[in-house]
Amino acid sequence: MLELRPNCECCDKDLPPESTEARICTYECTFCADCADDVLKGTCPNCGGNLVARPIRPADMLAKHPASTKRVLKAKGCAPRAA
Repeated sequence: MLELRPNCECCDKDLPPESTEARICTYECTFCADCADDVLKGTCPNCGGNLVARPIRPADMLAKHPASTKRVLKAKGCAPRAA
C-alpha cells in the first residue's frame, strides 16, 4: 500500500492524502505538480522513473490505513536527474 507521503521533496509543499497535485514515481518519491512538471520535467531525480498522479485513498480506507507523517526533503533542493 502506498505511504502517501505528506510533502513535496523539492519545495516542502504540503500534499495531504486527498491532494490532486501529488506526483510519485514507482519508489513513491513524492513531488508537487509544479516541481514535477516545471523543475523535474516529469522525471524523478532520485531513480530516473516517470512521475505520475498519486491516487487518492478513499476516506474510509484512510481511517483504517492512515497516510505517512514522515516528511522527506532533499537537502540540496531538486534538479533534473543527469543523463
